[in-house]
Amino acid sequence: MSESMQGLHRTHRCTEVSNANVGETVTVMGWVQKRRNLGSLLFVDLRDRSGLLQIVFDEPQIGAEGFAKAETLRSEFVIAVVGTVQKRTAAVNENLKTGDIEVIATDLRILSESETPPFHIEENSKTNEETRLKYRYLDLRRPDIQRNLMLRSRVLMLMRDFMAKEGFLEIETPILCKSTPEGARDYLVPSRIHQGHFYALPQSPQLFKQLLMASGYDRYFQIAKCFRDEDLRADRQPEFTQADMELSFVDIDDVLDVNERLLQHVFKEAIGVDVQLPLPRMPWQEAMDRFGSDKPDTRFGMELCDVSDVVKDCGFGVFTGALEAGGSVRGINVEGQGAMPRKKIDKLVEFAKGCGAKGLAYLCINEDATYKSSFSKFMTEEELAALVAKMNGKPGDLLLFAADKNKIVWNVLGALRLQLGEELGLIDENQYNFLWVTEFPLLEWSDEENRFMAMHHPFTMPMEEDWANIDSDPGSVRAKAYDIVLNGTELGGGSVRIHQSDIQEKMFEVLGFTKERAHEQFGFLLDAFSYGVPPHAGLAYGVDRMIMHMVHADSIRDVMAFPKVKDASDLMSEAPGTVDTTQLEELGIAIVAAEEA
Repeated sequence: MSESMQGLHRTHRCTEVSNANVGETVTVMGWVQKRRNLGSLLFVDLRDRSGLLQIVFDEPQIGAEGFAKAETLRSEFVIAVVGTVQKRTAAVNENLKTGDIEVIATDLRILSESETPPFHIEENSKTNEETRLKYRYLDLRRPDIQRNLMLRSRVLMLMRDFMAKEGFLEIETPILCKSTPEGARDYLVPSRIHQGHFYALPQSPQLFKQLLMASGYDRYFQIAKCFRDEDLRADRQPEFTQADMELSFVDIDDVLDVNERLLQHVFKEAIGVDVQLPLPRMPWQEAMDRFGSDKPDTRFGMELCDVSDVVKDCGFGVFTGALEAGGSVRGINVEGQGAMPRKKIDKLVEFAKGCGAKGLAYLCINEDATYKSSFSKFMTEEELAALVAKMNGKPGDLLLFAADKNKIVWNVLGALRLQLGEELGLIDENQYNFLWVTEFPLLEWSDEENRFMAMHHPFTMPMEEDWANIDSDPGSVRAKAYDIVLNGTELGGGSVRIHQSDIQEKMFEVLGFTKERAHEQFGFLLDAFSYGVPPHAGLAYGVDRMIMHMVHADSIRDVMAFPKVKDASDLMSEAPGTVDTTQLEELGIAIVAAEEA
């Protein structure tokens, strides 16, 4: 039967009890991790968010009634214990922070009993994720998850402290906003008062933080909740947290400088990692050519090599056909894997097809310098030798090639490089490689929309030296945009913003907006910009992704308190759910069943 605390006050968390407290009376509270009954003695591992502490129940010390009560304890009971700290008389546990002390109980209160949980509360649980997320309140008791969330809290405090010292003001922006195009799908919120009209949950505070710059606030910062209705991955959730900022009277170097110092401060103070400054920078084009990715993992080599000039006149139609269609032929050298079994190579071919390739050409360099290849019969010995030389191939290496449009070739070889890097153990998981990727294209062509679209958003400033080409060659114009990348993950991104009305109007024109439509979607921002706006720039981090890398988690679900699963549902609260018909009527909404085809 559960009892009240009856005036007890906790004096220490479990691991706050130490050798310095030997001989003192302490009061500790928490959950029963496990119980061991040795007849005359009963041992309980007590757990709270700080860790474990051994409690000893000895009948002469706690009395017959107290000992009988202790014998009823089970896993996850919540208890309060008063007792005396002493050095352990039994074996010391060097794996525990409190492994050389114990508390001899003199009083026990059972504050809450527990049913047998559906899984054991332990680190690195092997219980399937679906079960753990259904009982997330139990999963959150796991020490590794608790450490993750405590680190998250620490990181946010460090960020806030640093930004305040740098002169940033923390200002909250609205959650109920107007839907705007040119991004991921919005989550929409129907209005009861304005029936037929909808708010949108913010994908980012972008427009509002630019308005704050127009309002003279100079340096803005916010830990902001953001929402995107997009397909989920290991590093994506429908709602996520951004560390968002905007600065006035700055250019690229100013933004990168304050953020490099922010990262250095946070990583040192939170996890003891020394980040060396300045961080390396790499233009977008170089990142794509070398790594096939605009968020390259630079912890290992296996870089892409463009062999188009070597194979342009060869007899292999797959290569020459791709070049004639305006594409390229590129390869990666998987060093030391020339003896890879054909079955494994076939799996790589299927992987490449899953990334958009029509196929994958390979060439194994045998130890005697002969070749085993899927295309050697179409090329002369001289052509093959030139190809191998271009790839820096040597006996024992495996060369893999993709031929198609650049976008497909980059995607295929970039993904293949990461897959092989992981499979072959080439990645040092304890290394933190930061990189700025800069000079992104301002625009990218959408076959689906049959027009250019903003690669970042319509308010990104073009590089001045490229702007003259906006009419003749829009795709060649680079943006003053930058991403911060860590170990192959985009941690954040930002840009210098357009603050001149003529450039902004031209940008909308290139994106296919009429003046009327531009004002319909962004009128409040454009109007504000007609009253004097300073040059400004900003950046936003994905906090969840940053913490995920800090703790070496495989998914951001392990660093969020209440995450959702792949179909964007919450297994614990069963959201999203149906709502009462009366609520729908108030909103002027009717649910219509889709007609069968």
